[in-house]
Amino acid sequence: MVNRLWAFAAFLALWGCATPAPPPDPAQAERLSQLQQLLPADAILLGEQHDAPDHQRIHRLAVETLASQQLLAAVAIEMVSAGQSTEKLASTASETQVQATLQWNNDLWPWSAYGPVVMAAVRAGVPVIGANLPTARLREAMADTNLDRLLSGPALKAQQQQIRLGHCDLLPQRQISPMTRIQIARDVSMAQVLAAATRPGKTVLLLAGSAHVDRTLGVPLHLPPGLKVRTVLLHTTPSLDTNPSATGFDHRWRADAAPATDYCAKLQARQFDKPLR
Repeated sequence: MVNRLWAFAAFLALWGCATPAPPPDPAQAERLSQLQQLLPADAILLGEQHDAPDHQRIHRLAVETLASQQLLAAVAIEMVSAGQSTEKLASTASETQVQATLQWNNDLWPWSAYGPVVMAAVRAGVPVIGANLPTARLREAMADTNLDRLLSGPALKAQQQQIRLGHCDLLPQRQISPMTRIQIARDVSMAQVLAAATRPGKTVLLLAGSAHVDRTLGVPLHLPPGLKVRTVLLHTTPSLDTNPSATGFDHRWRADAAPATDYCAKLQARQFDKPLR
């Protein structure tokens, strides 16, 4: 009897000291539910705003969730050129080793923003593969008029307008077509990498800017027709009903807003900082 009373007292003491589990995060629970609704899929394309930290957190949640379910074939990313991959690295590789293997450009893509999602994939034994057009091929793409023919007339004009607006109307007219070809070539590169990485019964994630994920202009146009693809726009706008740029996505997920930034003012400052020639 004494032993039983002692055991019961010990149980009460432990129970009284136990910390109740925190309530689930409603936003995270919603995102997990949204992610499950996309499955099954050969590829899921997450279109982000590059300077929105919550978008990168959603990337990591998607990677960790799919990897834990043994559903993740690979993580393809815009931030690294095609041809680079962590496939041969061990899951215990250091961040320094991963950055070196991917030839990571920290000036363009802060590791502090993208490192957590990359390392989540590496730790899960899932290859991270570069999908962007290599820098060495940019000049070739600018002059390749065949790229113009990969989009319909209206889509090409819409893509050119995206380039014009994305550069705050600061680009000379003669540069619009070459810059548009670079965008198309990048979409083609990402599509080729994505298609090559697909595996039966698993999903490839593509993490890229939202313009690349747009079904009417971007990567989906260049994918094989047989692939089951889901495109997601990560956004901060309360209502997208009047936003024509949102019509090219299968799903729209709300996320926390990025810090307010005057992108055109920054771009204009860079223009003026250029030395005179």
